[in-house]
Amino acid sequence: MSGTKRKNDGHGRTGAMVSGLAVAVGCVLFLGGFVWAALVYQPYTVPTASMSPTVNPGDRVLAERIEGSEVRRGDVVVFTDEVWGAAPMVKRVVGVGGDQVVCCDERGRLTVNDTPVDEPYLHRGPAARGERAPASPQDFTAEVPRGQIFLLGDERATSLDSRVHLDDPGQGSVPLSAVQARVDAVAWPLDGMIGRPASFAALPGGVSAEGPLPLQLGAIVIGAALILGGAAYGPVAARLGRRRPAAGAAR
Repeated sequence: MSGTKRKNDGHGRTGAMVSGLAVAVGCVLFLGGFVWAALVYQPYTVPTASMSPTVNPGDRVLAERIEGSEVRRGDVVVFTDEVWGAAPMVKRVVGVGGDQVVCCDERGRLTVNDTPVDEPYLHRGPAARGERAPASPQDFTAEVPRGQIFLLGDERATSLDSRVHLDDPGQGSVPLSAVQARVDAVAWPLDGMIGRPASFAALPGGVSAEGPLPLQLGAIVIGAALILGGAAYGPVAARLGRRRPAAGAAR
């Protein structure tokens, strides 16, 4: 009788230990993922359609806090510049210091230092004579000063971007110090990660690395699963431990 009771107690203690450990680890992962994300990312609401179709007006995006020195071509960045209106804006970096940005070549593409750049994120619908519309409705050439970046919206027909400021000092470029964050994902609606354009990878400096958001989300999801699973396992293990001695006694 006492041996059966001790065996039952052992099952209960083991189940409680496993359950408590799973819940503890789950809490660390779940809360750690949230804290890590809050330290690294900042949410923004996109105010205009200038970055459509990549992000649309009203979209909630998650932007990784970065220094200007971390900016690479192809990044979608949040920046604030007095000349542009002193309000946070979202645009894509197409040129960095020392670049010559030109549009458009004979196939309607943007070129950076004479290298054509295919931009799959643009809606280049058919233009006259069935040809694809150019990457910019107006031709332009800009020399980007050192320590500056040249920015365009993905909705090239309506975006008010560096092209509007070509006659300003720096030919429409913005200081790296104006950059606050790099957009990594559209959080609402759930459109997922914004990838790095491979077409910029061949240029010196390449493209930026993906942010840690997938790891953070993974930690949160695994943590939640461990918390729920651990909380459910303890009572289940205790109940199974009580049933086994009873079944043995019946035989």
